[in-house]
Amino acid sequence: MTDIHRGTTAFKKINAALFIGGFCTFAILWGMQSLLPEIAEEFSVSPALSSLVQSSTTLSLAITLLIIGAFAHKFDQKHLMTTSLVVSSILVIFSGFLSSFGLLIAFRILQGITLAGIPAVAMAYLANAIEGKSLGFSMGLYISGSSIGGMTGRIVSGFLTDYFSWNVAVMGVGLISLLATALFWYLLPKVEKKVVPTQKQTGMIRSFLSSFKVPGLPYLFLNGFLLSAGFVSLYNYIGFVLMDPPYYLSQTLVGFIFVVYLVGTFSSTWMGMLSDKYGKGRILKLSISILFIGGALTLHPNLWLIVLGIAIFTFGFFGAHSICSSWVSNYGNENNTQATSIYLFAYYFGGSVVGTLSGTLFYAVGWSGIVAMIAALAVLSFLSAFRVTIIKKHQQPA
Repeated sequence: MTDIHRGTTAFKKINAALFIGGFCTFAILWGMQSLLPEIAEEFSVSPALSSLVQSSTTLSLAITLLIIGAFAHKFDQKHLMTTSLVVSSILVIFSGFLSSFGLLIAFRILQGITLAGIPAVAMAYLANAIEGKSLGFSMGLYISGSSIGGMTGRIVSGFLTDYFSWNVAVMGVGLISLLATALFWYLLPKVEKKVVPTQKQTGMIRSFLSSFKVPGLPYLFLNGFLLSAGFVSLYNYIGFVLMDPPYYLSQTLVGFIFVVYLVGTFSSTWMGMLSDKYGKGRILKLSISILFIGGALTLHPNLWLIVLGIAIFTFGFFGAHSICSSWVSNYGNENNTQATSIYLFAYYFGGSVVGTLSGTLFYAVGWSGIVAMIAALAVLSFLSAFRVTIIKKHQQPA
């Protein structure tokens, strides 16, 4: 079952299953982000230190992705993804019983390790299964599931924290993910992996380095790092801004700010389709420009304009991430699983490291410092997208 066409039953099942897989992964991964102010108060730690609850998971996920990416071809993709979701969901549920900040970080690290099975092979699975002209749509739909999962995790955790406690909130996210995993397993068909006749099995290091030898591909890896760094920094600390004067928003209301993820659900699919039609480079640069505008708008003191700015920023981010993901997975590298793993490593590494380090900038300068950093990252991302577009244009036959 390869090169599945749009409109078929298999196409619909695959897209529905991967949508659910993205949903669960991001609900677990980002479900505690809106709770960072609560975590900081509960354990008497600084905003930067509280962000370790988030960055420890994304960093362990990033490192594990590199390892799994080198060996994923040896495992059944469906079983690997299902096992990843089941174990991660159970770990999230148990995290709700913890009362130590150190143990909470340890469990979050384990969640990052076990979660890696989904993003490590999901994009490669789609590239193996879906026909090339529909891949942008399918990849966008997978990213859409991610955006809704991230939104739901944050909203559910914020709501449950206000009415119960952060412990109950974490357990609630874990239970939702565990139930959704059963539907993921039921819908997802096994897909025969495409074998490139000329591909040679190489060691982990040689396989890793081979992706950096593909012209233009390192610029997409860089884009993943830059995009995620800005995205995580904005969402890590915007809650602190909105819960402080003059806004004084509750944890529930801060959680509902993440409803703007719905625009990311739309943009990841829509921009993916536009990139199929008008070219990935052109739409990627457009998405980054939109992201830049949205970030700048959050500097306005009016609450509604801040929310609008977050929505515009999110629209641009998910559009750009969807295009980069699709581009990497179908770039032409022999080991597309390894290439996507490197891209996701860069993506999560950027969010982990910069998302935490930017907390010191937030403490020293305030929100304006975060926005200035996001603007600089967006400019570098635009230049990187411009460069990879030029390289791909020169590679096309005359």
